[in-house]
Amino acid sequence: MTDRHLVFVTGGTGYLGRPFIVELLRRSYRVRALVRPGSESRVPTGAERVTGDALREESFAPAIAPAETVVHLVGTPRPSPAKAAEFLRVDLASIRATVAAAAGRVRHLVYLSVAQPAPVMGAYIAARQEGESVVRSAGLPATILRPWYVLGPGHRWPLALLPIYAVLRRLPSTRQGAERLGLVTLDQMVAALIRAVEHPPRGIRIVEVPEIRVR
Repeated sequence: MTDRHLVFVTGGTGYLGRPFIVELLRRSYRVRALVRPGSESRVPTGAERVTGDALREESFAPAIAPAETVVHLVGTPRPSPAKAAEFLRVDLASIRATVAAAAGRVRHLVYLSVAQPAPVMGAYIAARQEGESVVRSAGLPATILRPWYVLGPGHRWPLALLPIYAVLRRLPSTRQGAERLGLVTLDQMVAALIRAVEHPPRGIRIVEVPEIRVR
């Protein structure tokens, strides 16, 4: 299919962003990717490159139009409790900048958040919850995706927890939490992002782990 609409992607050179852009291009979407100076070569071939700073909306806002959808994937790599300050400086600040840049320019915003509530990673979850509040306040139709951990190349250590997940899913008292904080694959996450782009909501749509797993 040709003449698909333009998708603007922040965080397009990362673990999830690169395969997502490749799949968009395979489906004949036009893609415009925000990239830091010096990282232009990491953008998949076929996407347009926009050099800018994801923390400063003025550096990329003029390049968003005529995109219909903005997909925000910027975040601290390999988050851990030791990176609490970075969650505020990068994760939260970048979604604020993206919302400000997208206002009045796009029809749909896609935001990668995190599964919640959870017994660990409180600072990370708090930053993403605040990011969700920023998205909600924008007045734009938006899709908020809430994965917990995305399995893929270099990101497979939680596979050792699968027997524990199996036990927790069997117990009525822990089943809901085990499903909400379940593991998803990189392919499932890319597919969920594609579905978000192709089926924009009229208001705010929350996509939890069980729905992300649907292929």
